[in-house]
Amino acid sequence: MTDSNPKTPASPAPSDSARRAASGRPTDTSDASAKKGPSVMEQLEASAVSAEGADAKATPKLRRKKIKKTVPQARVCIHAGENNTIVTFTDLQGNKLGGCSAGMAGFKGTRKSTPYAAKVAAEKASERVQGYGIQSVTVEVKGLGPGREQCIRGLQGAGFNLDAIIDTTPIPHGGVRPPGRRRV
Repeated sequence: MTDSNPKTPASPAPSDSARRAASGRPTDTSDASAKKGPSVMEQLEASAVSAEGADAKATPKLRRKKIKKTVPQARVCIHAGENNTIVTFTDLQGNKLGGCSAGMAGFKGTRKSTPYAAKVAAEKASERVQGYGIQSVTVEVKGLGPGREQCIRGLQGAGFNLDAIIDTTPIPHGGVRPPGRRRV
């Protein structure tokens, strides 16, 4: 029967060398941790510190020049929802270059769903992608929100040539069964 008295001190766990001796395996006098010396991370840090001290005086740090991608033709996706208008600039492969929404332009609440907020969002989005050298855009409009037309006017005001305006609003055809006629 075991004594489960909580006041009794627990016996200390045997060390690795004691376990090896009890198992009957031969014990090494040199422990594995004593063999390996400094860790790999410590060696890397020491070499980095010595390299910094030697190289810092000899050569200045070189700055890599950022290669700015130029995109002469781009696509503008406008999502004109009931509560917000989102403008996104992409290249022709679909990689995002920049964008803005009415909320990001500083409008909150019901002011986000105004045509003026959509125009400001389009202008701010065009400012953000100014460094790409975009000259002409294809506009894809989705949704029936209030900022639909003003957003296109904002892009024209920013100086872009509009190649095409495509309406990609999803229109249901078929779909689910309509609700039954109301009977009073």
